[in-house]
Parts: sequence; C-alpha cells; structure tokens
Amino acid sequence: MKINKFVWLPLFAFFLATPSFAATTINVKLWDKGGTMDMSKGMGLGIGMHGDMKTAIMGIDVDRKTVKAGKVTFAVKNISKETVHELIVSPINNADETLPYLNNENRVDEEHGSHLGEVSELDPGAAGALTINLKPGMYALFCNLPNHYMDGMCTLLEVTK
Repeated sequence: MKINKFVWLPLFAFFLATPSFAATTINVKLWDKGGTMDMSKGMGLGIGMHGDMKTAIMGIDVDRKTVKAGKVTFAVKNISKETVHELIVSPINNADETLPYLNNENRVDEEHGSHLGEVSELDPGAAGALTINLKPGMYALFCNLPNHYMDGMCTLLEVTK
C-alpha cells in the first residue's frame, strides 16, 4: 500500500508537534545574597531540600517542583552579581535522602552518587541549559562548588508518570 505524500506530511507534522516529543522546560535561578558571605560553617547538609531557606545565603529557585517523566530542559540562569554557580541533576531514593558529602573538600561526592548531567560553572549573569530524559522518581538539583551545597544551593524535583 502506497501512502499519499499529502496524507503523510500532515501526519508527520502532527507527531512532531505533540507534547510527547517536546521537552518540558524548568526555569532555574541560581542566587546568593552577594557581598562578603561567610561560607565557613555551612547551613547543614541539604538545607535547600530539608531546612529553613529563610536563613540560607545561597539557593536554587525553580518555577516548578514537579514534572511528568520524559525529556526535561533545565534553563539555568546565574542571577548572582559576583559568584560563579553551577547546576547538577542527581537521582535520589527519596526526599529524606542526604547526598554523600566530602567534608575535606566542602562539596558533594559526585563520584559516589550518580549524576545525570550539569550546567557547569556559570559566571555571574550567564545562562546555560541541560536537556535530559528523566524517569519517575526524586531528583536533587544542587550546586557543587565548595560550600555552596551546605549554604543552601539544593532543591528537590519530583518526576511523576
């Protein structure tokens, strides 16, 4: 059976335009309070995921905390005026999980856990993007520059079916 090109082309265009092929976009802002920040003590493991963000000196804001499984694009903007930040996406088992931390390096142990990708070292005012296919589950979004995770640069993302 031969398919008429006038039927095939609109059908092909329809499938390209359907949401299942398009990525969901999450707008991400990496921020800090600027100036001379005392990052020597840290706020505690995973404050951005588990703690009171009113006391944080850095953070990650996302415009949605839940998305459907599939292609997800993280549109990341470093809105800091002075500090370099990054975004790493890592699957976690549940919302109460704490990421493995290297105290001597003041950062999360990326080699111990698995991370799916990153938008690395964005200068102040810079932007970047990362598109990955996410399965249902929980994900930690965090900055892994020294002390940043401890000072509030982490948040949770839930991916549903």
